[in-house]
Amino acid sequence: MTTRDTDSTFATVALIGWTNVGKSSLLNRLIDADVAAVSHVAQTTRHRILGVRTVPGRGQIAFVDTPGFHRPRHRMNRIMLETSRQALHDVDLVLHVLDATRDPGQGDSDIAELLEKASAQRVVVLNKVDLVSNKAELLPRMEKMAADWGTTDLFPVSALSGDGCDRLLDGLLTLAPAGDPHYPDDYMTDQTERQLVTEWIREPLISSLRQEVPHAMAVVVESWDRSDNGFLTIHAAIWVDRDSQKSIVIGAGGSRLKEVGTTARARIERELDARVHLELWVKVRERWRDDRTLLRELGIDGS
Repeated sequence: MTTRDTDSTFATVALIGWTNVGKSSLLNRLIDADVAAVSHVAQTTRHRILGVRTVPGRGQIAFVDTPGFHRPRHRMNRIMLETSRQALHDVDLVLHVLDATRDPGQGDSDIAELLEKASAQRVVVLNKVDLVSNKAELLPRMEKMAADWGTTDLFPVSALSGDGCDRLLDGLLTLAPAGDPHYPDDYMTDQTERQLVTEWIREPLISSLRQEVPHAMAVVVESWDRSDNGFLTIHAAIWVDRDSQKSIVIGAGGSRLKEVGTTARARIERELDARVHLELWVKVRERWRDDRTLLRELGIDGS
């Protein structure tokens, strides 16, 4: 049940940033659960993902992980960017997430300029501090950001190790307006089991592929059957643009597809606490990233 507390706070918080700065990893760390696919490949997140963290006696934060900003090449990418921009108008706070291992680039500055027009309060997060060998570089970089972007709310963190994340969460609860929780205390995400399974298949698949293939690939759960004894049978299709990509995804003698299936099945069984039979098929869907009907099937096109 939802706990009501007159001293509690509630805020919706969007995670915004350039591609591959670790927003999804940060979301998973902040809510202490894996609801967003994580990989080294940019543009892994394709739609808004809600994750909720409730801190007894303090309040509740509803996080929205959005697709990373990038230069769009397909209808899907344009929709992803519009999703990110729209999030700025629907939240109380915005986490502008940057990569601590490099100086802010033009893309980061463009996002900062966009955030100046948003009504939500901006909080700057420097992620991946565990990869910065000379920590003395962080302070002057943060001071420059504070001066250039006019914000004093800056947090260095590592989503990988968790360093600084408790301090960030505490800061967000302090900045959050007073309000009752909007979700039950044990609520963690708006993602359905099917959506989570899709992410759990995509993650090992993306990690095993070359840079160019993941963006031309999608996973669709085509059938889902749970027997009376709890045994779960899942048939999922992996969409690609071309036959050449299909061969890459399958791998020599089906080796890659088998490895991905084994990894994903183990993850699904662990997360859902069920015995699972998982079948994966690779299908060519030419230009699916520009096909409104296929994008709707993926839940990407909201029009």
